[in-house]
Amino acid sequence: MPSVRYELIATCPHTGARRGRLHTPHGTVETPFFMPVGTQGTVKTVGSEDLEAIGFQQVLSNTYHLSLRPGSKLVESLGGLHHFMSWKGAILTDSGGYQVMSLSDSRTIDDSGVKFKSHLDGSVMFLSPERSIQIQGELGVDMSMVLDECPPYPCTRDEAANAMRRTHLWAPRNLSAKREGQAVFGIVQGGVHEDLRTESAQFISSLPFEGIAIGGVSVGEPTEMQYPVVAHTAKFLPKEKPRYLMGVGHPKDILHAVSYGIDMFDCVLPTRMGRHHALYTLDGRINALGKKWHDFDGPFDEKSVFPQTERYSAAYIRHLFKAGEPLGARLATLHNLAFYARMMEEIREAIVEGTWPDLMARYANA
Repeated sequence: MPSVRYELIATCPHTGARRGRLHTPHGTVETPFFMPVGTQGTVKTVGSEDLEAIGFQQVLSNTYHLSLRPGSKLVESLGGLHHFMSWKGAILTDSGGYQVMSLSDSRTIDDSGVKFKSHLDGSVMFLSPERSIQIQGELGVDMSMVLDECPPYPCTRDEAANAMRRTHLWAPRNLSAKREGQAVFGIVQGGVHEDLRTESAQFISSLPFEGIAIGGVSVGEPTEMQYPVVAHTAKFLPKEKPRYLMGVGHPKDILHAVSYGIDMFDCVLPTRMGRHHALYTLDGRINALGKKWHDFDGPFDEKSVFPQTERYSAAYIRHLFKAGEPLGARLATLHNLAFYARMMEEIREAIVEGTWPDLMARYANA
């Protein structure tokens, strides 16, 4: 039996949304789910105990950053990333493929791999598909992502096609390097071009990956271009495997993707926005520094009150941000993470109970 296995429980009668379970070496994760982003082995401003208390069962970390600091061999010698960050749930690691795009000014790429100039000290790091999977094996995570080439937006059709070609060239090389029992997810590329997405989804799905991801969305394209790509690509993904939409995290974008059968999500939005005094509510994102909160002795949103932050007033949190106190960023981050955790729980309930239209109405302004 594979180390990571998807179990389908229910399908929404109104949409293609799926309620399931992802069985991993570190427990069962209820799907659909959202992964907080812990790039360097930490979700900024919060601890593993905070994430557990909120109800998260899986987090995401990053191969490129952890390989530079503190180093995958050190993490392995200290019992793996789970022990290192004291996290009991599942972990998925990005392969470094996103940095191929985001750090394009400090890397060179060819069919052999990617040569990075470290943002820490300028040293040269070479990341091949084999090395990426090896690093993730040393980290001891539950799910490893293939090294791929993620094209930016905008890019030409030829650039998108070439990135897809290289992603396909690297896919078997990623698989060849995995340890026994190491679960590896493939990534579909193709930019905004439906024919490329079809070709990529069919090719990646033909390989023995434990899960399939849609990559290369939420890289700058407008929403009206993102949605058709997700809806089209999802149709070609295997029903028996988990489906992961990488880097997508706005509430409405998650709801849209879930309705087409996507199971897994990650994004920096809830934590990054929290650190920049933006809080998610059912009435939309609000600015904690707004003057209306100056003397407001209550919550920002009475419909979104959570145990982690309910004792603190909007006026107090505004004061913390104004005073530059780190607690402000922490409380806003906890609020946003709790909002996302509740949203995903309500999504799972709506799929099983057949109340998807009510859920969409509830999050219409989120």
